[in-house]
Amino acid sequence: MQIRDLPFADPGVPDVRSGTRFLVWLGRQQLGGQVKSMLWGLLHHLGIAGLPLGMGMAVQSVVDRDGGRLGLAGVLLAVLGAAISVGDVMLHRTAVTNWITAAARVQQLLSRKTAELGSLLTRRVAAGEVVAVSTGDVEKIGWFVEALSRFAAGAVVLVVICAGLVVYQPALGVVVAVGIPILALAVLPLLPRATRRADLQREKAGRATELASDTVAGLRVLRGIGGEDLFLGRYRAASQEVRTAAVHSARMWALISAIQVVLPGILLIVVVAYGARLALDGRITVGELVTVYSAVALTYHPLRNFEEIAMAFSFSRPSAKRAARVLALNRTTGPATAADGAEEPTGDLYDPLTGLLAPAGRFTAVVCGDPDVAGRLADRLGGHPADPGGDHTSVLLGGVPLDELSLDTARTAVLVQDKDPVLLSGTLRELLDVPRSGAVAPDRALAAAECGDVLDALAQASADSDGDPMRTRITERGRSLSGGQRQRLALARSLVTDPEVLVLDEPTSAVDAHTEARVAGGVGALRAGRTTVVLASSPLLLDRADRVVLVHEGQAVAVGTHRELLAREPRYRAVVTRETDEERAVPAPAGALDATDALEALEGESA
Repeated sequence: MQIRDLPFADPGVPDVRSGTRFLVWLGRQQLGGQVKSMLWGLLHHLGIAGLPLGMGMAVQSVVDRDGGRLGLAGVLLAVLGAAISVGDVMLHRTAVTNWITAAARVQQLLSRKTAELGSLLTRRVAAGEVVAVSTGDVEKIGWFVEALSRFAAGAVVLVVICAGLVVYQPALGVVVAVGIPILALAVLPLLPRATRRADLQREKAGRATELASDTVAGLRVLRGIGGEDLFLGRYRAASQEVRTAAVHSARMWALISAIQVVLPGILLIVVVAYGARLALDGRITVGELVTVYSAVALTYHPLRNFEEIAMAFSFSRPSAKRAARVLALNRTTGPATAADGAEEPTGDLYDPLTGLLAPAGRFTAVVCGDPDVAGRLADRLGGHPADPGGDHTSVLLGGVPLDELSLDTARTAVLVQDKDPVLLSGTLRELLDVPRSGAVAPDRALAAAECGDVLDALAQASADSDGDPMRTRITERGRSLSGGQRQRLALARSLVTDPEVLVLDEPTSAVDAHTEARVAGGVGALRAGRTTVVLASSPLLLDRADRVVLVHEGQAVAVGTHRELLAREPRYRAVVTRETDEERAVPAPAGALDATDALEALEGESA
């Protein structure tokens, strides 16, 4: 796989049983790149390992005054230099390719999982953790994949050096063959503690990132209540904890680095001292001593790969664990048995868990006393159970369980718009350029969502659009718009798709009553003959529905029109009118309007 070929056509199905298994799976997916990088690393390291032989040959030829052998040593050193140069360049090239492709694969897997789960992702995993996984963790995982091939090349070269020295000069070679494994394994007792400190640092960094993400997301609210200083203090304290943990972790890694420097130095001193005695006794030549000395000195570079792989694994393992935890989340527990491209089901939408029925082609409103319950119910209706440990009884569309449909088919059949929809940056035309049936034009959807004032504001917002609101750019998450404007544009985007079933969770909570009444009428007219489910408690929306279902304590307990339920169902009236028990016990004053009369008066004003 080359960088120019990214992204992957299919990033594969990862092994997410643990962080270590995920790293192993990732390495297997890039086996070809790993082998290629290791071979170039062998060329590079073996070129370096061969330098002592050439240097020893040159020194001995000068001592023996052998010009021919000196020339041969020069040729050997030139060849080794070329091998080192080519191997180093290609090793760097292939190693960085492995890093980038591994990071890209993880990013694609995370993007695919995010698209699959939608808004449920941040309900199951903290937003800060998602940010940490998709940014810093991806780089650390790629670092381990990149370091793995260089470590393998370094390990092979050390074995070759030890074996070669034993054959070349047994007396000194045995000392080196015993000392090198001790140097390579000397840091192993320190790794568990270093790993624990690295895990603690990552944990605290994730908490700080989560706190920062949540603070930024709620900055407008914090300013309104004067809570900026409070949350700034919390983040300052969290960041100091991260700094302290990072210092503790760095101290351990500094100790490991020191050991990797001191021990090779001690081995080098031992080799020189012992070799000098052997040379004085005439048991080895000066050239052989120079060769062994140089070989030991040059083992420092491959030995550094042992430290690097230990660091890379220690830092990437918690990152891989977090990535595996996110990638292990599923839309449902049941397997999707329908093939891609299967015929889209039609019919009534029925939830066996709550008993909620939304007849085909009808406008059904659902009233829940708890907004969180309404949100979870909306997720269920879209085939996204919010509670991974709860009841996963599938919602049925036309008698077909949504769990048994492929993801693409289920998404095409049922579209859920949550109460906090996100607007991506781009022009308004790009915002409405979504997969759709083609039956609803963007202008009709914008009109039904009462976006006239939004279009006027966009037309005046940018001089580059020449007065065309469709060409005006919308900033990230629609931050330049008001809450009501964002909500109506998101509603228009949902209406354009024209799904078989449209589920809306509080689609007009941020607009005024008059606009809400017009939006309710526009949506009802545009969606005539299509199944629409609206979770809301606004009387203006509820009165436009063909049927209203009251969900109380997780069960559908009453069905009727808005006015029927208002008249005969106290629990419904308490939710819709916000009427308390004490208020219901007090008779209404003479001449006061009841809820139905007030609703008719408001509708008359909006008309």
